[in-house]
Amino acid sequence: MPFSDAVDSRVILTRLRAALAESGEGQERLDRIVNLIADGLVAEVCSVYLRREEQMLELCATRGLNPEAVHQTRMRVGQGLVGRIAELAEPINTPDAPRTKGFRFMPETGEEVFSSFLGVPIQRLGEVLGVLVVQNREAREYTDDEIYALEVVAMVIAEMAELGAFVGPGAMEIARPHKTPFFVRGLVGQEGVAEGVVLLHEPQVLVNNPISDDPARECARLRSAIVALRAEVDQMLAADYLTASGEHRDVLQAYRMFAHDKGWVRRMEDSIESGLAAEVAVEKEQSATRTRMSRVADPYLRERLHDLDDLSNRLLRLLAGVDANSGRDIPENAILVARNIGPGELLDYGRTLKGVVLEEGSVGSHAAIVARALAIPLVIQAARITREALNGDVIMVDGDQAMVHLRPEETIARAFREKVEMRAEAQHAYAALRDKPATSRDGITLNLHMNAGLMADLPSLSKCGALGVGLFRTELQFLIRTTVPKRTDLAALYAHILDSAGDKPVVFRTLDIGSDKVLPYMKRGEEPNPALGWRAIRVGLDRPGIMRMQVQALLRGARGRPLNVMFPFVTESAEFEMGREIVLREVAREKGLGNVLPAGLRIGAMLETPSLAYAPDRFFELTDFISVGGNDLKQFFFAADRENEKVRRRYDSLSISFLTFLEGIVRRCAAHGTPLSFCGEDAGRPVEALAFAIVGFRNLSMRPASIGPVKALLRQIDFEELRAVFDATRAQGHRSFRPALEEWLAARGFQF
Repeated sequence: MPFSDAVDSRVILTRLRAALAESGEGQERLDRIVNLIADGLVAEVCSVYLRREEQMLELCATRGLNPEAVHQTRMRVGQGLVGRIAELAEPINTPDAPRTKGFRFMPETGEEVFSSFLGVPIQRLGEVLGVLVVQNREAREYTDDEIYALEVVAMVIAEMAELGAFVGPGAMEIARPHKTPFFVRGLVGQEGVAEGVVLLHEPQVLVNNPISDDPARECARLRSAIVALRAEVDQMLAADYLTASGEHRDVLQAYRMFAHDKGWVRRMEDSIESGLAAEVAVEKEQSATRTRMSRVADPYLRERLHDLDDLSNRLLRLLAGVDANSGRDIPENAILVARNIGPGELLDYGRTLKGVVLEEGSVGSHAAIVARALAIPLVIQAARITREALNGDVIMVDGDQAMVHLRPEETIARAFREKVEMRAEAQHAYAALRDKPATSRDGITLNLHMNAGLMADLPSLSKCGALGVGLFRTELQFLIRTTVPKRTDLAALYAHILDSAGDKPVVFRTLDIGSDKVLPYMKRGEEPNPALGWRAIRVGLDRPGIMRMQVQALLRGARGRPLNVMFPFVTESAEFEMGREIVLREVAREKGLGNVLPAGLRIGAMLETPSLAYAPDRFFELTDFISVGGNDLKQFFFAADRENEKVRRRYDSLSISFLTFLEGIVRRCAAHGTPLSFCGEDAGRPVEALAFAIVGFRNLSMRPASIGPVKALLRQIDFEELRAVFDATRAQGHRSFRPALEEWLAARGFQF
């Protein structure tokens, strides 16, 4: 028996709302739903499959299949037609299910007599919560109207699940966010632990009534909100700082084009005509956008889909009357939760944040760089966190282990607080070492410097015991702006940095853009592998105007004080020589203009690729200092992308081959009297810092918070004894020094 020729989704939704309004537990409600849909769509079978676990679907209600299969039939996402719908987030419509690719026979259901099959995902905001299926004996394909009607019903089921309509004994809940404890393990963006309350970057809009009785009124609400949305976008375009042309303006023009797209508006109006409330119609279109986003590899197209997703969020807030800036009223113990966030937006919140949790993001993202600069815990790739969290929810963030506890149970909260107390005690002990040297028991002294990128970092210089700033990232001032910074502004900033540092040295790394750091106002083409592409000093040499402007700002900002300038990502000596020549020409120009010159000028290079370790002797003689950029050097040494979780953890910084390679760099620098340091995340890990010291490094640069732990361990060590352990480990042919080093430390009771 086919569907009715005239499918009226509004009639079905009206009956659905009445059925859901009746009293009863969750299972009763699910049973009513499948009966109502089967009657309304003249289907012999209607079944609801819900996610039992992350990758498991369960038959939770049915009319037409064997009732004994309910809560017994289960399948993995991707398995069978139902599993494929959940995996692809797309409908499957076939007149002959048993012969359709991917079909899996489930004998306990008795579905083999039904040929026709139509299944649609039950999803909200791009997350598939389950699958809604109808079947008939007659072999036929369902019409587009029938597919659309079932999608509308599935959308309402997802919204009602959000409101807890299916909670109760015996029922399989679709979802129960905002009520129960939620735990997620993501990836480490920045170490540290914090307890606080959720501050959503984009406040959620909960829809209390997903079904509308008055489509005309809902369409009017939608159109009014769209008018307001378009006005917001036009305001952005009219802002004074965007009057010039540039790629940033092109992006906003594309943003405006989406806001005026008639097809986008028409699809939402069609959903309203089918019986959905305006907010749900927007979410239905947004779910489709996020599904498309997940399949698009092209970064440009993904960015445009992100624009459309952001427009939907703005439209939802306008419909719900939610102030987009309401989240800026920041609680004292706020932990920011967002899908993703830019560096400027994160800086807007300032140091009031206790931590950040992102549903997306990467270890090298701008947000991660800012979080490290602000010294706040950051967990990235925390799946579903924006759906589960509400403003004000209790949240605990363990950046060390990349774990997030939302609304935690008391036992979890107690254990977490004990960890926080232990860290606080350790920090107190580290503070006592602030003014003491990092000298080992056998008299070897290491110079510990800090990394920085913001003015807000500089107060840490005196507090943490660093001897200076081994790396100041100058690109953050470029990344957080919509236009190129003015030379005078940069010169004032650099002067302020040197003022704050006092008599302690600061090493300024010149603009390090490209790869994962893209300026919003610089046109760049797509690159198949940006990490190996047009970046850092390559950009500076190809666009010498930018490098010259920054060098001029640095020279003027020095105001007669010593200046240390370092070029990033130098891969061969010729690049360094060209960069050095630009600096020296600018020095001569400043002298000719009568400007004050730095009291001393040192020009150095970052060694971030293996090739530079084998540069001619002239390079080591010409450069005033070298800093090993450990993050990039390790990824290129092991050919393992540090943004790729499948490979980045497979290769150890304490690999004998890597340490031997570093030892070779130490020897070459020593032979030419070239000062050498190690800069990067590994320098701030006490065990790794020991290993680098063993192979000869005497200068390390790290996050301010790492200086205490590194110094505390270094002061307990006898390096001569530990060097013998390293030599023995290498002679025995072991792959890594880590097991032997950690065993040696543990045997002596050292905390690491």
